[in-house]
Amino acid sequence: MKLTSFQSKILVVLISIFLVSAVIYFYTAKDTTLPKMTVQEKKARFKALIIPAVDEVYDELMVQYKDVAASLKSGDNADDIADLKVEYKATSDAELLRALKPHPKSIAIAQAAMESSWATSRFFREAYNIFGVWSFDEDEPRIAALQKRGDKTIWVKEYSSVKASVSDYYRTIARGDAFKEFRILKMKTDDLSLIHI
Repeated sequence: MKLTSFQSKILVVLISIFLVSAVIYFYTAKDTTLPKMTVQEKKARFKALIIPAVDEVYDELMVQYKDVAASLKSGDNADDIADLKVEYKATSDAELLRALKPHPKSIAIAQAAMESSWATSRFFREAYNIFGVWSFDEDEPRIAALQKRGDKTIWVKEYSSVKASVSDYYRTIARGDAFKEFRILKMKTDDLSLIHI
């Protein structure tokens, strides 16, 4: 049976859609087993999974940071600012801005690579937990680590997506007391470039 020109074009489009869908599934599906990969393949997969999520979260946080900075300057949205100060444990406008300004994407990406072993760790594969974030709340989605500390089970958070993991990571850095000094230092730089990862 000979295909018409129109049918051939439709067939090419359908095959293209199938191939793109297969690639997207391979790179985004929660998978507990991974095929053998070279270092270059691991890095390519990592970039495809992590960098778009970091870019998206960073851009959203920068919009919020700029909006809040403008509101602080104009005196608008006082109630929203007060709520944000409570949420981010900030006692001053400057402290709130330090909490809201996201740190350089390059730091988040480098940390994600180390913590998740280039997005191949079990925590990442089973829970989208890129940064090894522990869970202390039995009511939240989480998975157990394979090893215990003494007789205690270590739990890590389970996320619904890569983006959710990145968002929680930035929020933890923005709120945690352990990161106060880092929040001050990050105000002195913009993003660092990622030459090769």
